[in-house]
Amino acid sequence: MRHVASLSAHIAGFLDFCRIEKGLAKATLEAYHLDLERFAVSLGAAGNLEDPASLRSHIDSLHAAGMNSRSIARHITTIRNLYRFLLEKGAVSTDPTLLLTAPTHWQSLPKYLNKQQIENLIAAPNLAKPQGLRDRAMLEFLYATGLRVSELCKVGVSGLELNMGVVRVLGKGNKHRIVPVGKAALKAVELYLASGRPLLLKGRPSPYLFVTNRGGAMTRQAFWKLLAGYGKKAGIFHDLTPHVLRHTFATHLLEGGADLRSVQTMLGHADISTTQIYTHVMRSRLRKTVDEHHPRA
Repeated sequence: MRHVASLSAHIAGFLDFCRIEKGLAKATLEAYHLDLERFAVSLGAAGNLEDPASLRSHIDSLHAAGMNSRSIARHITTIRNLYRFLLEKGAVSTDPTLLLTAPTHWQSLPKYLNKQQIENLIAAPNLAKPQGLRDRAMLEFLYATGLRVSELCKVGVSGLELNMGVVRVLGKGNKHRIVPVGKAALKAVELYLASGRPLLLKGRPSPYLFVTNRGGAMTRQAFWKLLAGYGKKAGIFHDLTPHVLRHTFATHLLEGGADLRSVQTMLGHADISTTQIYTHVMRSRLRKTVDEHHPRA
């Protein structure tokens, strides 16, 4: 069936494929669903799935609605993935998305901290309190591993191998990876396990490494709030988020000579193009260094 009358069924099958076969994250599936729902409404019941003009008209409607170029590029990627699925299933015989051109867009460089800012941030928690020991360990751990904050909160005690210096992480799409943990972070975690975590749990069991005063797992929202407080204490007032520490981890690794593939693996990026943004950071810094210090810049 090449007409849009059955497009809803095709979309449902595609989303099931993405969820079951590809193991995509819930947030990604929701974004796909919204994009494809808009696509189906735009084509209408009389549209033809193999008509390039119908697709171009849909993209034009996104421009007319004021959607920015980054969102349109993402939208086109979603539709292209759908058509690959339809081709494999024999639902279409041609792929009209090959004729679509994604809009060019400026890619904003990720924010990151310099080494002195990181030192100040990590030194901010009060180590005389169990919460301070936990927070110092979390900050060290996040900077040492580059985990997403959702991954950090889900780290289990059994997932950390102190002797080997690695942690097993469950990332996007329920994909597991092993990430090395630096000595400073391991030392902070060991101190927290010995003197902080038992006081927070008060005899209550928990499989999670980082716990709250009530014995539950640290939440993303709670850690964001903690980080903002420590940022102010360290003199970092603007746009400090857990993702900034992830960006800092990657940038400092590349500055130290790490190769891009290794950084990709540690960050859990499915596509190396996602990791390549950090090479733009490096080039930007090199350009700034030359401009500031070369006599003939």
